[in-house]
Amino acid sequence: MFKEKNILITGATRGIGKEIAVKFAKQGANLGINDVVTPDIAEDAVKELEDLGGKVIYLKADVSNSEEVKNMVKEFEKAFGGVDVLVNNAGITRDNLLIRMTESEWDSVIDINLKGTFNCIKAVSRGMMKKRYGKIINISSIVGFSGNPGQANYVASKSGVMGLTKTAALELAARGVRVNAVAPGFIETDMTKKLPDDVKQMMADKIALGIFGKPEDVANAVFFLASSDSDYITGQVIHVNGGMYM
Repeated sequence: MFKEKNILITGATRGIGKEIAVKFAKQGANLGINDVVTPDIAEDAVKELEDLGGKVIYLKADVSNSEEVKNMVKEFEKAFGGVDVLVNNAGITRDNLLIRMTESEWDSVIDINLKGTFNCIKAVSRGMMKKRYGKIINISSIVGFSGNPGQANYVASKSGVMGLTKTAALELAARGVRVNAVAPGFIETDMTKKLPDDVKQMMADKIALGIFGKPEDVANAVFFLASSDSDYITGQVIHVNGGMYM
């Protein structure tokens, strides 16, 4: 289904982004994996994905910097041609209570999570519109709907991603470009594994299915939205949370 399709994924050397890349690599896609990591981490990620069958290039770029994003897309297009699918996964957290949150903590999260998504959508949209086809999938979060104490910056960024998704979907639909979002719940990643056991149990108690999600659960939803099976879906948010939020 995705053999020789050109897929660009931000924040793709670890966690959910890495699992999304794995899903597409197994299909023989041409992959551009973006992140800001050390050369050894980048090289390991590229080799692992290439071993699965994909053609892979690593694209180092700070998504909050519009010029770096433009250059990233140009480098991708030079290697593979136009972008068929963009997955905006890059994101960070800088948790703190609202009254203690610094301006830097606020700005850094908004810049990467929301502005970064905007920069990437803008950079690929013209090419997608020209060929009258493209899929853009943005990674939001359950907390964009429910809120979460200590994460005012992150919640605001992920709520913003959903609003941006709907507006981009409306603007690009006439040119055949579909824009959707995936909102994960509590997913097992390196970041969540560090949480204390009592916190994990408290979170599990809030999930209808009683279990945490895995990165591949999110990857499966992204894969569906990137495929032709979802061609009549745009401007939507797909929840992947085990019934934690309904």
